[in-house]
Amino acid sequence: MSLPRLEQPFVAGAMDSAAGKIPRINSRLLLRDYWGTFKARWGVGRMNYSVDPGLYALGRPEPDSPVCVTANYKMSFDRLRSALTGRDAWILVLDTKGINVWCAAGKGTFGTNELTARIQSSGLERIVSHRRLILPQLAGPGIAAHQVKKISGFKVIYGPIRSEDLPAFLNNGGKATPAMRKKTFGLGERFVLIPVELVSALKIAVCALPVLFLLGGFGGPGRFWANSLNDGVFAAAALLTAVLSGAVLAPVLLPWLPGRAFALKGVWPGLAAAAALLLWRRYYPAAGSAPLESVAWFFLVPALSSYLAMNFTGASTYTSLSGVKKEMRRAVPVQIAAGVIGLGLWVASRFVN
Repeated sequence: MSLPRLEQPFVAGAMDSAAGKIPRINSRLLLRDYWGTFKARWGVGRMNYSVDPGLYALGRPEPDSPVCVTANYKMSFDRLRSALTGRDAWILVLDTKGINVWCAAGKGTFGTNELTARIQSSGLERIVSHRRLILPQLAGPGIAAHQVKKISGFKVIYGPIRSEDLPAFLNNGGKATPAMRKKTFGLGERFVLIPVELVSALKIAVCALPVLFLLGGFGGPGRFWANSLNDGVFAAAALLTAVLSGAVLAPVLLPWLPGRAFALKGVWPGLAAAAALLLWRRYYPAAGSAPLESVAWFFLVPALSSYLAMNFTGASTYTSLSGVKKEMRRAVPVQIAAGVIGLGLWVASRFVN
């Protein structure tokens, strides 16, 4: 028998059961829960933001109370329990290695084997009087419902996509409306994904900034430090602009950018950013941009923007796994080639008048 620890900070007590002491939780999130979510959104401790897998008691559930299944990514866990305000339920948490439901289902960690093993290890059949499990709809790719029934005796019922629709789903006898089955990807949903991708890109960009600053000192019309403060600073600004265009502008403008492939969608804000950079370069102090340098930025900025835009394929309703793989096979070599050409042209422009 394997039950979650009672010492976790969100656990409010324990409930005796035939399987042992089950951690009792409530639906009210505390300040530390919101703070943890905020940090995870910005990539701080995100890979360790998890709860113990196993069975939890929300409120004071009875043997006939519903059993809702989720991932052990704490944000998924918190969204589920906060959606069930005023309700008593069992929450069965799978060990998805701290990954959310949708991604874990695709990776296989939110899968049939883990679910059936967790049912057994938590002693669920001894605790509830029914044999029904409510799973998020997005868990579908990882679960073979007929095998779960055959192995454990529990029937899989797919709930709504959004946890906030779960109360209405339960009130409706476990039947979902068409709206509950539709996965949207609106501006708000895209916007909350930006911080983690932006931070990830900036971590690499910060390492490249001093390199560009120093490289800008070589060649050019002036002395080393004068060139660095002019050309090196501009190159660093161009890199940051490329990051912002791919990690911020691309997801915000996603539905309106031409093309289906995310790699192509990322090119357009990159081209706009490169044009804006060169316009700024024209009036930049101690300017004197060479044509070769201008061409270089039209290779480098869109290439990086295109690459960063592809990071949003895994969270989008616009793509499929096979489509993403096909897009990457085609786009990544082009992005690398454009980046290499652009970097080579920029370096060459330092020594060509």
